Amino acid sequence: MVWLPLDTWIVVIGALCAMACALPGCFLVLRKMSMMGDAISHAVLPGLAIAFLVTGSRASFGMFIGAAIVGVITAVFTQWISSFGKVDRGASMGIVFTTLFALGLLLIVQAADHVDLDPGCVLYGAIELTPLDTTMTIGRLAIPRAAVVLATVLLINMAIIISFFKELQISAFDPALATTMGINATLMHYLLMSMVAVTTVASFEAVGSIIVIAMLIAPAATAYLLTDRLSVMLVISAVAAILSSALGHLSALTVPRLFGFESTNTSGMMAGATGLLFGFAWILAPRYGLLSRWFHRKNLLAEDPTVTGE
Repeated sequence: MVWLPLDTWIVVIGALCAMACALPGCFLVLRKMSMMGDAISHAVLPGLAIAFLVTGSRASFGMFIGAAIVGVITAVFTQWISSFGKVDRGASMGIVFTTLFALGLLLIVQAADHVDLDPGCVLYGAIELTPLDTTMTIGRLAIPRAAVVLATVLLINMAIIISFFKELQISAFDPALATTMGINATLMHYLLMSMVAVTTVASFEAVGSIIVIAMLIAPAATAYLLTDRLSVMLVISAVAAILSSALGHLSALTVPRLFGFESTNTSGMMAGATGLLFGFAWILAPRYGLLSRWFHRKNLLAEDPTVTGE
């Protein structure tokens, strides 16, 4: 295996994307709204297609704005259906995102008849090609545009979380308590949804709309098993995001050859790596891991045979 500078940039871009997704993902996990990330990541497709049909261009800014607006609209519609339609939140998410996703696919196919707009690229991303599109040069170092965009989104997410950490924390655990303390829980909800929408859109170029859900949830779920403190959870999720990016790209370069294949999709392997790290945490976590709970039940049974361990 030959490691090239392009490989380093692929890992860096993947890590920036995964970290930018993992930070708001922690609050989605705590709010039991993991599927909202999936809903937004699918539902913004019509925003991408409409932006292209209106502007006639694939310029990143127009597509970004269109998709971000539809992402926020998805969160608003989901909340309205759940609140006023007396529908379970999971069902309302399913209604909104499947409808918008289907509409987006139809519009993208229509747009693809007139321009090279590949639906597969929107769905799965093209992280292997992102280092070739450079936006600035520092000395002899050419910096890919995707790295700049994702680093900017990551810094914005960090700034929002640091600035509103208390409000986001209380709203995540107990929205009613947040309201009694004078915190606008609804505003915090839509602020989080806006972060998820913007991060999802910014991640499209690198990992696509399907793989981004793994980046949003798996590192956060891994951290959730390893700590009870939100601040530590955010840090662990970022570390898991970096590890999954490096491990995923390394696996994409080496694992397929073991089975006689030339290569595989890097973003898919990164998503697989997030699942692998979660699997380790699920089994080996010191307090909430499968082995830890098994030993705990075994000790309880040894002390008192009447205890069921449930």
